[in-house]
Amino acid sequence: MIRAALAALALLLPLPALAQAYQCRMPARVTMPPPPEPGQTVRMPIARYTLAASWSPDHCKMRGNNDPLQCSGKAGRFGFVLHGLWPEGAAGRWPQWCAVTPRPTPAQLSENLCMTPSPRLLEHAWAKHGSCMAKRPEDYFKIAAILWRSIRWPDADYLSRQDDLTVGDLRAAFVTRNPDWPREAVGVVASRTGWLRELRLCYGRDYLPQACPRGSFGPPDSASLKIWRGL
Repeated sequence: MIRAALAALALLLPLPALAQAYQCRMPARVTMPPPPEPGQTVRMPIARYTLAASWSPDHCKMRGNNDPLQCSGKAGRFGFVLHGLWPEGAAGRWPQWCAVTPRPTPAQLSENLCMTPSPRLLEHAWAKHGSCMAKRPEDYFKIAAILWRSIRWPDADYLSRQDDLTVGDLRAAFVTRNPDWPREAVGVVASRTGWLRELRLCYGRDYLPQACPRGSFGPPDSASLKIWRGL
C-alpha cells in the first residue's frame, strides 16, 4: 500500500522545488537522540493529512537554545522547515503512537536534516505520527520528502517587509507559487500577537490538496500578520 502511494505521488505531484535551507551544511555524522517517550496509542482510519511547515526564524527566536543544529547558524540558515506530516482521523482526532520501533538509522536521519534540521524531531514525528501510516521510518520520510519537495514556498522574507501584511497576503502568495492549491487548503498558525508560526497544508487521503477543517485553517484572510526575519 505504501509503495503504491509513493508511486502515485511521484506521478501526480509537481517537480521538486528548491530546498528551503539557506546554505545547508549538515554534519557528516548524526548522534542518535534518546528514544522518544511514547504517549497513549490511538489507532483509527486515516481521513486526511496535514503537512506542517514551521517558519524557522520565529522558532529560533523563541527556542533557539533548544535546537542548536537548526538555530546556531553552524549548519546553515533556514526558512520554512518541515515540522511533520500528520495523519488525521475523522472529527479532528489524530492517530498517534502506533509504534516506536523500528527506530530510524543515523543515515536516515542525516539525509533528511536539510528538510527537518533536528534528529530528535525527525524521530518524534516518525514515532508519534508516521508509525500510524507506514511500517518503516524510511517509507514515512520518503512520503514526507516527496510532498515537501513538491511545494514552491512563498518568499516570506520579502513578504515580511510589506506594509499592512495580512494572513490573506500570505495565502495569496502561496497560491501564486502553487496554482493547483485552493486557498481553503492553506492553513496558517500565528501567535497571539500576530507573528507567523507555521503553514499547515491540508491533503486528502489521496495526498492531493483538500480544504482544511475549520480548526486547521487558522486566522481569516483579513487578520494582520507579522513575519520575523531573523536572517
